[in-house]
Amino acid sequence: MFFRFMRQVAKIIVFIINGRASYEQKEKLPEGNYILVGPHRTWWDPIYFALAASPKEFCFMAKAELFKNPILRWILVHAHAFPVDRDKPGPSVIKTPVKNLRGSELSLIMFPSGTRHSEELKGGAALIAKMAKVPIVPAVYQGPLTLGGLFKRKKVTVRFGDPIDISDIGKLNQGAIEVVEERMRSAFNQLDEEINPDFKNELSS
Repeated sequence: MFFRFMRQVAKIIVFIINGRASYEQKEKLPEGNYILVGPHRTWWDPIYFALAASPKEFCFMAKAELFKNPILRWILVHAHAFPVDRDKPGPSVIKTPVKNLRGSELSLIMFPSGTRHSEELKGGAALIAKMAKVPIVPAVYQGPLTLGGLFKRKKVTVRFGDPIDISDIGKLNQGAIEVVEERMRSAFNQLDEEINPDFKNELSS
């Protein structure tokens, strides 16, 4: 209930600020739970991902420091967030999302690169998908990367891709993780090309 309320609030706010969002290929989203993955480009791209994939509800990771404030902690918990210690990530980083994916109606929004603008992918998404037995769905955000651009109402596009098949992946050793990472990277590149192939140049400029 709180997640849906907050999503409606966010929808109104981003419409007032920007008002130019296009959500493409929603038909690619599967039935049931899944992991929605994408390159992390701004601090608001998770908001746009959650809006684009509505009415599906999601859980997501948030850095543990945010949970120290009792008010913020209450908001995050009720918005289906769970804490992650980036310096010392424990088993809960995997167990919590797997439990949610297998035992609730919540899907997971995850940025495999971990940090904004990073090209390096990590193996967490592959491991969680394998353990929870859910598909990985790639998505990309293209749009303003600064608040100024957002307020100037530059167009925002979120585009979903085909679910990434990992059924042929056996034991998740380093080699297998690298294969899944390459599939995600290729999917992101393809989606970027389909929207605007020049966007990467804008990102790096």
